[in-house]
Amino acid sequence: MGTRNDVVEIDSLEEGLLSEAATEAEGEEPVLYSASFQEKEENFVKYQTARWLLYSGLLVLAWGIGIFMLLYLPVRRYILRKDIRSRKLYLTPNAIVYKYAKPVPFPIFGVLKKEKHFLLPSVADVVIEQGYLQSLFGVYSLRIEHVGVRRPASDDVQIHGIANPSAFRKAVLMRLSSMTNEVFSRQISTLEDIPNLKLQGSPSKSLRYGDLVLLQKLEEVGSSVKRVQTILEEQHPQTPEPTDGSVRRVLNL
Repeated sequence: MGTRNDVVEIDSLEEGLLSEAATEAEGEEPVLYSASFQEKEENFVKYQTARWLLYSGLLVLAWGIGIFMLLYLPVRRYILRKDIRSRKLYLTPNAIVYKYAKPVPFPIFGVLKKEKHFLLPSVADVVIEQGYLQSLFGVYSLRIEHVGVRRPASDDVQIHGIANPSAFRKAVLMRLSSMTNEVFSRQISTLEDIPNLKLQGSPSKSLRYGDLVLLQKLEEVGSSVKRVQTILEEQHPQTPEPTDGSVRRVLNL
């Protein structure tokens, strides 16, 4: 029997798939699954605040710059809350879409908006990561691996603060599996669409692709045998049979 956590995780996955299946993003593809960040807002802010305080303390001991960082902490927390509230991560039939709009370091100068699309055919896996400090605050991060592409860790997109990373990863893997099955089905249907060939003496019997290949091989073997036979006949011509006149001359002799 599954544990209570497994049941909650499955319920969350089904709820996301069913609730978002019929909705559509603005002018874009339909949304199959949408991740959530609201449940982990407080954990995310506390985790980032702890990191900020740790760096500030080290810089205070080093050059005293950490004092300015401590004074900047309220603004930093405001930016973090705006950032996580603006995040949208969802799955479409062909891509993983990640959007966010966070204030710049000085919010009075505006907001920085970004939108990233990860095409599913290029996605190998969605990795769930959690460092030591993240585990203290219950924060997870997602990293998307690409097929056949090795990049340095600094180039990877880290998505922090997702509420249920396992459910989102399952949704992505389910979609990837479905796409693989669709491609395989199209290949099978393409092979079955080859024009049916009929055998002599049995006009109602059609050939499959494997039978067609076998017949082609047999025809090649038959042609090779005929060529060998022709060469042998040219090298060893048959002696003509004697006629009745030649037989009489031999008897008279």
